[in-house]
Amino acid sequence: MSPSNILQKFLFPSFTKRLLLRTSLLACATWFIFSFLLIPLRIEGYSMVPTYLDGSFALCWRLQYLFSPPKRGDVVTVRFAGKNVMLLKRIVGLAGDTVSFRNGQLYINKNPVAEPYVINNSKWQLAERIVKPGYVYVVGDNRDTPMQQHKFGQVNSKRIIGGVIP
Repeated sequence: MSPSNILQKFLFPSFTKRLLLRTSLLACATWFIFSFLLIPLRIEGYSMVPTYLDGSFALCWRLQYLFSPPKRGDVVTVRFAGKNVMLLKRIVGLAGDTVSFRNGQLYINKNPVAEPYVINNSKWQLAERIVKPGYVYVVGDNRDTPMQQHKFGQVNSKRIIGGVIP
């Protein structure tokens, strides 16, 4: 069989029951994986710049926190509103932690935190607050804009959908 015939047979196979079954199984597996395990995300906005750029894509791994809780520094997908609106945020505080910002510097339990993923220092000021049990404190990586333009704060851990695969 010539290479052109092999290519033609590969690209345009004969329509058989076996082909229909294989195609159906592949479609069902793809739907299941990308609906329940690996959720594709299109990044809209600048709250996670420079880690995730506006218009880029990432995947949410739903099983990341099945056997272990989220950790400080993890980038997570948080259900914001409804089923389709999710935010990408970085966990900076865990339950029981004291979180504050002074002159743009993040403090956890009164200790300054090195954040290499934050490029521009901000002038954020936020009084100390204690993260409630069952909650985490999340914030975006882009701190170059005023606090009033960001969605951040304490989030119930049950609203975390999964971790982000870049």
